[in-house]
Amino acid sequence: MNEKEIPALIRLLDDPDPEIFQHIEDRLLSYGEDIVSYLELEWEKSFNPILQERLVNLIHKIQFQNVKMDLELWYNSGSFDLLRGILIINRYQYPDLDEQKVINQIEEIKREVWMQMMYESSPSEKVRLINNVFYHIYGFSGNTTNHKDPQNSYISQVLESKKGNQISLAIIYSIIAQKLDIPIYGVNLPQHFILAYVDEENQTQYDNDVLFYINVFNRGYIFGRRDIDLFLKQLKVQPDRSFYEPCSNVDIIKRVLRNLISAYEELGSQDKVNEIKELLGIVS
Repeated sequence: MNEKEIPALIRLLDDPDPEIFQHIEDRLLSYGEDIVSYLELEWEKSFNPILQERLVNLIHKIQFQNVKMDLELWYNSGSFDLLRGILIINRYQYPDLDEQKVINQIEEIKREVWMQMMYESSPSEKVRLINNVFYHIYGFSGNTTNHKDPQNSYISQVLESKKGNQISLAIIYSIIAQKLDIPIYGVNLPQHFILAYVDEENQTQYDNDVLFYINVFNRGYIFGRRDIDLFLKQLKVQPDRSFYEPCSNVDIIKRVLRNLISAYEELGSQDKVNEIKELLGIVS
C-alpha cells in the first residue's frame, strides 16, 4: 500500500470534475478495506461537507464490496455454516460488528440449555428445555408491534433486543439446537417460517422423517403435519413437499434478504433495496 499516495488522493476527492473524481474514487477503491481507517480519520478532520459526504459513500462502497465478496465465498464454499452466513448479512448494516460478541452470546445460550439437558431426554422434552431457556430465561419473543422493522432481520440486534421476526428467531433457535447435536432445521413455508425436528436415527426416503414442527414465533409451540395442511388450505396454496421438509442454509439466507428488501421498500430506502437485491443475486 502506497501510504504517500493515499493522503494525496483523499485530498482530491472533492474535485468538481466528475471524471477526475471518478478516477480518484476508483483508485482508492482498489486499495480495499486497508484504507478505511484513513478515510474515517480524514472524515473526522474535515469541515468540507462535499468531501465528508464522498468519504462516507466511499467507505460504504468498500464495506459493501467486502460483504459481497464474503457472501460469494460462503455460497461457493458450500454454505455449511448458517451462523457465518447470517453474520455476513448483518455486516451489511453493521460493518463494524463484533462478530465474536455474537458468537459468545449464542454460546452462552447453548451452555445454559446444555446444563439443563444433563440427562438423555425425548425430542419433545429437549424442545421444552430449549423453550424454557430461550423464552423464559433469556426472554426472546416475536416483535409483533413492529414486525416489518429491518432490525428484526439482523442477528446482532435480535440478540440485544430479544425481539425478532419468525426467521431470525428460528435461525438463533436452530443454531443453538444444532450446536447441541439436536436435529432441528428450518422449513420454508409460504408467509411463515418454522422449524422441524427430524428423526435422524430412523430416516427413510420419505419426508425426512420429521417428528414434529416448532413455531418459534409462538414461543416454541409444537404441532404436526396436519396443521401445515390446514395452514396451506387457509392460504389457498397447493401443498408442496418443500413446505414440509427442512430447507438449505442458502434458502434461509435468501428468505432473510427478501424480508430485508420488503422492509426497506416499506421505508422507501431504494438504495438499500438495490444493494440487497445484489446480495440476493449472489446466492440465487
